[in-house]
Amino acid sequence: MNDAGISETREVRLRRLTMRSMRRGIKEMDIILSRFAAAQMTDMSMQELDIYDAFLEENDQDLYQWVTGQIKGPSTYDDLITRIRSVPVSDTPG
Repeated sequence: MNDAGISETREVRLRRLTMRSMRRGIKEMDIILSRFAAAQMTDMSMQELDIYDAFLEENDQDLYQWVTGQIKGPSTYDDLITRIRSVPVSDTPG
């Protein structure tokens, strides 16, 4: 989340979260989260952005397991994980 006492505009927040989505510790999460950010983030409410911001603070290994369904993530993130899974990972036709 944001540092206490520092406010940012929605535009700045979206840019910050976009960068955090792209620069993860695991290449797979870079791909998954950067595609999600590009496809969904501008339509998210401030409350949804708060949840996504907290989600990005989690360990990449955990995020990967939650998003891929290897293990169930915290219920706080259920709707977000469902949204992330709904974004196609590949642009190439199947």
